[in-house]
Order: sequence, then structure tokens, then C-alpha cells
Amino acid sequence: MITSSGRPRPDLTSEAGLAAVRSDFPILERTVRGKPLVYLDSGATSLRPEQVVEAESHFYREYNAAVHRGAHALAEEATDAYEGGRAAIARFVGASFDEVVITRNATEALNLVAYAHLNSTLDHRAGGSADPRFVLAEGDEIVVTEAEHHANLVPWQELARRTGARLKWLGLTDDGRIDMETLDVIGEKTRIVAFTHISNVTGAISPVAQIVQAARGVGATVVLDACQSVPHIPVNLRDLGVDFAAFSAHKMFGPTGVGALWGRQDLLDAMPPFLTGGSMVEVVTMESATFLPPPARFEAGSQATAQVAAWAAAVEYLEWIGMDQVAAHDHALTARALEGLAQVEGIRLLGPPDAHERIGAVSFVVDGVHPHDASQVLDNLGIAVRVGHHCAQPVHRRLGAQSSVRASFGPYTTPAEVDAFLEGLATVRPFFGASHG
Repeated sequence: MITSSGRPRPDLTSEAGLAAVRSDFPILERTVRGKPLVYLDSGATSLRPEQVVEAESHFYREYNAAVHRGAHALAEEATDAYEGGRAAIARFVGASFDEVVITRNATEALNLVAYAHLNSTLDHRAGGSADPRFVLAEGDEIVVTEAEHHANLVPWQELARRTGARLKWLGLTDDGRIDMETLDVIGEKTRIVAFTHISNVTGAISPVAQIVQAARGVGATVVLDACQSVPHIPVNLRDLGVDFAAFSAHKMFGPTGVGALWGRQDLLDAMPPFLTGGSMVEVVTMESATFLPPPARFEAGSQATAQVAAWAAAVEYLEWIGMDQVAAHDHALTARALEGLAQVEGIRLLGPPDAHERIGAVSFVVDGVHPHDASQVLDNLGIAVRVGHHCAQPVHRRLGAQSSVRASFGPYTTPAEVDAFLEGLATVRPFFGASHG
């Protein structure tokens, strides 16, 4: 099987180092509309190196079997690969093995926490013995921010609606950062604080320590959306001081259809399951069932076994590059893009203009041109960007935009590709003319 171990670490500041990384991504060799592919949509989903594709294929070729269900050799090997993948993922985010729950995606991970609170609340109201840390009373408050992806907003809206809790939020500044002057929205009735580590629209890095401190001051549970941070910067979830965090494989070179929830062990031990069925039960009678300890308690049914094995290969690949180097490369590309965007007439940036306050993505509006039209011009040049509201409508509404164009980067992105994007963007408004609306 192809692996990254034993290879010299690439230097992303050199052409040779970038070439070494890019050579592992076969899709970068293709053309789009007769032009070399320039992939600037890593914020939506990253590309996959050959090592990850091979790891998933290797699982199916060599030890395809159901995990935790058999005593034969293939089942044991498959289980070892699955649990070995969990161990690699846990190590990557500074967690212990039993604190990482495998989910279908980060959205499911966030819903898992929301439903734990809902189920506990309903159990308590029916006279059950739910852990009080997960029980909400009418008038309790759930705090989010205007910067959230819908996956970290809608579940909390629904939880509030079904329990009688109130949803409140931290606002945004005019340049798309969390407005710390609104931090006092976290008060004595706040039970949950959920926020993004890095905005998928503005790329702004949230002041985690300050928000966690405010939440801790009132005894609130802290839930972090780490989808945009784990692939781009070194992250130790335990050191961040949060209680739960969600992230996904497909944004960090891994397969689609699999994500993870990290949670503090004491909280996972007390949480009721979200889904029930096979694999997560201890004793089942016709009248009742008892459940296994975490993480198995939250992994009902057949799991994405091959995908977790491949996710481990993605972790190994990122560790081979080094997350400090990934972050530095991303910062350099972001700074280059921001400097170039400032020179293109008719561009309104969404988010902080300073590269030190953001990472991973630059979103903007082209004056007089719909984002989809701008994207089509770029696509004709072989340049792939994201357009729309990026599953974050409140962010756009706050910043006075219905939708935007977003360019986002990965360790395989070159400065020359950023320049090609800027050159292509400069042709968009002239292409349509001043009368385009």
C-alpha cells in the first residue's frame, strides 16, 4: 500500500516541495475546458492524495469485513483498521481514543449533541433520571453566533423550539469578525454556547479563549465547529477548553461520508444515544436495552469502515507535511489573494482585510455581476471556485450580500494558481460590461 511514511518532508515554500505534494494528487493533472485545472474550492471539499485513495481501495481488496461482528481473520483485521483509524484521528486533534465518535459527517456530530440535550430534556420532563447537564428548562438560553454554518445553527434552532429554550447570538462586526462587544449575550441563563472556530465564509478565526472563558463563567457547555480549522491549522481540542467539537474527513484529504465528534469523556459517559440499534447495545430483552460505553454507544449500525481506514491515511499525509507548515502556506496564499483582490476594480471583500486574522478562504462580491456569472467566467479558464451562500445565509445577510464568490486553498495550491485566479477575476467585469446587473 502507498504511504507517506519514510519520505522526506516537503518544503511548501519551494517549488520542488510543492511539486512533490502535487504529484500525489492525480486530479491536478487534468484539464477543464482545455485549460489546466486550478482548484480553489478546498473549503467545500479537499482533493485526495493517491495515498488516501489507495488506503480505501486496500481495505476492500485485502480485508473487507464487518467490524466488531466476527472472530474470523478478515473481521479482526477490519476491526483493527477501523479502530486504528480512530486512534490516528484522536492523536491528530490531541484527544484520547475513547473521546472520538465516528459519525457520517460533522453535521451529524453536531446534531448528536443537540439531540442528546433534547432526549435528556424529554426524559427529565417524563420523570426520568437524565443527567442535569443535558436538561434544558423553558427560558434557558442557547448562544450561537452570526458567523455559523447552517449545520451549527439549525440544530440549535430546533432544540430551542422543541424545549422552550431561547436562541441568542453574538453579532458580527462590519468586516465579518465576531463582535466581542456582544459577548455579554452569554449570561446566567446560558446553557450552551456553540460557535465556529474559523468561518467558512470570511475565513475569520474566532477568539476561542475569550468565548470559552465567558461560557465557563456561567457553567455553559461549549460546542465548537472545527471543520475549517482542523484541516488548516494545528488543533488540540483539549487545550482549547471546549466540551465538544465536530470535524469531517473530506475537508482534510479524507473520504466523503465520514466525520467525527470529539467530546470530554465525562460528558460522553453521561450522554444518551442519538441513534439506537445494533453495535451500540449491551443487553437487549423484549422489554428494554442497555447501551455500551462511548464511543460505541453513539455508533449504531454499520460504520464507514473503509473510509475510516482511509481517513487515517489522510491524517498521516497531513502529519507528513506538518500542520505548522500547512498553516504557514495557507496564510501566505491568503495574504497573496487579499493583496491581489484589493487591486481588482469592483471587488468587495467579505471578512477581515488582514491575513493574520483569517485563513483558508476569501469570499467577495463582484460589483454588477452575479456570483454564478463570475464563477462561469473563471470556470471557462479552468478555475474552480465556490459560489452561493455557502450554507451560511445569516453571515451574508449581515454583510449585505445575498451570495458571494469564494476561493479557498489547500497545501497543493501554488502562488501561481492564486495569480491565475486574480488575473481571471480581473476579466469578469469587462466580460459583462458595466450594464450587467
